[in-house]
Amino acid sequence: MEQLVKTATRIGERLVANGQTVTTAESCTGGGISYVLTEVAGSSAWFERAFVTYSNDAKQELVGVKEATLLAHGAVSEDVVAEMALGARDAANADFGLAVSGIAGPTGGTDDKPVGMVCFGWATKAGVVTETCLFDGDRHTIRRNTIAHSLCRLLSYLEGEK
Repeated sequence: MEQLVKTATRIGERLVANGQTVTTAESCTGGGISYVLTEVAGSSAWFERAFVTYSNDAKQELVGVKEATLLAHGAVSEDVVAEMALGARDAANADFGLAVSGIAGPTGGTDDKPVGMVCFGWATKAGVVTETCLFDGDRHTIRRNTIAHSLCRLLSYLEGEK
């Protein structure tokens, strides 16, 4: 946890320096990313809000994921996290939207979408970048790795903006 909070602190410092904000739309992490971000004192200056969109209905109602996208690709897909990230960013009027959806297990996996598969989306004013990772381990480990990866990629992007 200590390393995650250090990463979140660096994210906050970069966002404050740039006068920017971030929001999250989380499924498989159930708010874990926003929990880590708000462990940083003063995060209200740069963390706008969180959307925990665990169900498909929540994804549609809170961050504007299209039913057609869910039907065509499933909740765990880059198409869905792209819409989640963009929808969260727009709903929060934030500079960055970060979204995750995955299968943390121990059940729910299929041959096409195994336990440990997580899709990520990072939305900016310039557009959205998506990625899919496959993490090993139990539910706790998969969720922790998802949180770490999402924050590390956001920090990498922010530091690249220097």
